[in-house]
Amino acid sequence: MSLTPLSDFVAKYAGAAPLRLHVPGHKGAVTLGPEALDITEIPGADVLYHAQGILAESQAIAAALFGAGQAVYSTEGSSLCIRAMGYLALQYARETGKRPRVLAGRNAHKSFLSAAALLDLEVDWLYGENLLSCAVTAEELAEALERNPAAAVYLTSPDYLGNQIDLRPLARVCHDRGALLLVDNAHGAYLRFLPENRHPLALGADLCCDSAHKTLPVLTGGAYLHLSPTLPEWLAAQAERAMAMFATTSPSYLILQSLDRANAYLSGDYPTRLAAFAAALDAAKGSLARAGFPLVGGEPMKLTLAPQNYGYTGEDLGALLAGQGIVCELADKEHLVMMFTPEVGPRGLERAVAALKAVPRREPVREPPPPLGRPEKVCSLREALLSPTQELPLEACLGRVLGQLAAACPPAVLPAVPGERLDRETLACFRYYGIETCHVIKENNVNL
Repeated sequence: MSLTPLSDFVAKYAGAAPLRLHVPGHKGAVTLGPEALDITEIPGADVLYHAQGILAESQAIAAALFGAGQAVYSTEGSSLCIRAMGYLALQYARETGKRPRVLAGRNAHKSFLSAAALLDLEVDWLYGENLLSCAVTAEELAEALERNPAAAVYLTSPDYLGNQIDLRPLARVCHDRGALLLVDNAHGAYLRFLPENRHPLALGADLCCDSAHKTLPVLTGGAYLHLSPTLPEWLAAQAERAMAMFATTSPSYLILQSLDRANAYLSGDYPTRLAAFAAALDAAKGSLARAGFPLVGGEPMKLTLAPQNYGYTGEDLGALLAGQGIVCELADKEHLVMMFTPEVGPRGLERAVAALKAVPRREPVREPPPPLGRPEKVCSLREALLSPTQELPLEACLGRVLGQLAAACPPAVLPAVPGERLDRETLACFRYYGIETCHVIKENNVNL
């Protein structure tokens, strides 16, 4: 049996040099690029989100590799999968007679906020120790669900800094209370293939998204929606509908082929190479720690530094590395984030470590972030995001209600969310992270 049925079909189709009287407009005639392999949902190529042929076969292979009851491909990243998870949580709430409420970690990506607005989900927040992390214990989650019973709990693990939540006890808390556990695992597709399976599905998640393109050799936009084998059949049957609700009707077959080929890649020696590189990266982290670099997070394929105590902001250190041709994932005032895969190789890892060790230590930077506030909720996400807004400088935003998603990607996490009143503490956070203006709701458009 072929591990790449979709890629095999497209290669055979392109090799036959047919007269392409279908979209795309390039007709496969440009020979110096990928156009020859860029097709649409022609006969034989199956239909994404109504898969019955080679796409269904390819997704079934992916599901088996990840230990999922079902895997659904996305060519629009985890953002699409997050919206689909929200839709499935809403259907679960309606079927089980629960409120359409989700208890979510405050470090949720902005795609979750847009999903909640589109679906009119009620959201209550779990707060963490900083903007990008939200560690929560089983006891804290149980207390939160007692105060605010929810149909689902939404958590991000690993987070952008590489922190991982102990999901197994949290899953038990959710299931004991009849709530689904949804996990944004965008940064952790590879966790399934470590010697110890640390994928959210293995730890009890009901639904999760994996951005294959972030940590696997997959084109940008390639992602998976994974469903647990224990998810109720009636809910699992709605997965394709959930994706189609928000997805383009013109999925990229180049991205789909990339996901398809990843199945063969993951079925080979990838777990062995991953384990070896994880060990090498762990040793490198130890070496950097001994050299005085403060490290953050425990994710195996992510190296996150908090370099202010070493005398640099993350932005400073990122600029120094960029000058040597080393480009990092994220550099802000507090952190420098590097994302590794086995494809970096030993030489790439050695180069990065050597460049860091060559940076002279300086006096610590004294610029701690302002404390995170808990702004007052004035209206729902939906009402806020659908209201007319005006852009104002921060000094004119005190007491006003945020109306748009004021966050760039990466990391696309907000000090305040739409529908909340901007207080002094929150505005200080915006200013610290370089945001100088906000889109606030016009005063006559919300009950202020």
